[in-house]
Amino acid sequence: MLKKRNTAAFTFLAWISFVAACLAMYIGIYFLNEPLVVKGYYAVTAAFLIMSSFVLQKVVRDNYEDEEKTKQIGKD
Repeated sequence: MLKKRNTAAFTFLAWISFVAACLAMYIGIYFLNEPLVVKGYYAVTAAFLIMSSFVLQKVVRDNYEDEEKTKQIGKD
């Protein structure tokens, strides 16, 4: 049986902290004393930063797992 790397509580904590950080960022942008075009720019770039962070962590994880598989094949 495959053992999970993280507990349910840790996974929940990670998602809650992510959601709280996103909410705080967008609430800050909403209450920013700037024109709508500036707020829109910050909101779009914040969304892009969030998306690119997910993609980057997936690529780093996949590359690490590929290296581990390559090392395992080399041992056989």
